[in-house]
Amino acid sequence: MRDVIIIGGGPAGVAAGVYSARKKLKTLLITESFGGQSAIAESIENWIGSKKISGMEFAKILEEHIRAQENIEIKMPENVIEVKKISDGFEITTDKNNSYQAMALIITSGGRRRRLNIPGEAQFEGKGVAYCSTCDAPVFKNKSVAVVGAGDAGLGAAIDLARYAEKVYLISNKKSLIGDMSLQEIVKNSEKITIITDAEVQEVLGGEFVFGLKYFAQNDNQIKELNVEGIFVEIGSTPNSEFVKKLVDTNPKGEIIIDHRTGATSRPGIFAAGFATDEIYKQNNIAVGDGVVAALSAYNYLLNLEKL
Repeated sequence: MRDVIIIGGGPAGVAAGVYSARKKLKTLLITESFGGQSAIAESIENWIGSKKISGMEFAKILEEHIRAQENIEIKMPENVIEVKKISDGFEITTDKNNSYQAMALIITSGGRRRRLNIPGEAQFEGKGVAYCSTCDAPVFKNKSVAVVGAGDAGLGAAIDLARYAEKVYLISNKKSLIGDMSLQEIVKNSEKITIITDAEVQEVLGGEFVFGLKYFAQNDNQIKELNVEGIFVEIGSTPNSEFVKKLVDTNPKGEIIIDHRTGATSRPGIFAAGFATDEIYKQNNIAVGDGVVAALSAYNYLLNLEKL
């Protein structure tokens, strides 16, 4: 029986692990890999303390930091597939047919961006295909880019990118934009943004990096091409929370609902942080802070158990 099990090796999970270890808790961290969604990024320019770092370097420094701690055990690569409540804590089962028990859990399992699932998308991920305008917009300064998505995420990405890119194409598979009206107004009044509706993106084009895309124009039944150096896919994300939905409350998106002061979920003893939660701003720097909060809250929870 461990004190705490942390599920996930992104920024939130590593932060929680470092703090748990430093509190001398008997800690187990289970993850498929380190770095979270940012591990594949070509360049990260908003990680505080570093002007520019690649996704690979980012994952490496996270792993090095957590492995330098005492009182922590790491299982990798391994994925949690089920969590059960037991009398004195929780039991988890992984895809390696292993079972582990702990008195408290910290869920930092992150999320996964919804993909277009078209030819070239996976091949050029991190080489022009991106999923976070807040993270990557500066990389595309003075370049032409496309944003795929007509909702708030797509509109916000187009506005972000217009501050840097020379030209922004906002592509929607619907007949009109569907996001917030105030955002629509900004997009429609921008000289840098061209809106393309009734369009189904079919293929990402590239050599070493992205140089264009193909889309089917439904209004005239033609396949057309756009010359762009970046493609931002903004069609939403899915939290990795399936394995714990029976134990904690989630919102309609599947995000784990937490108390944002403590990281506590609806189930005593389970805490959560990062992209799997209902945190509004899905940013690495925020995930780190939330991971620390969850670890300290788990520590206080365990202290109270001892008092009882």
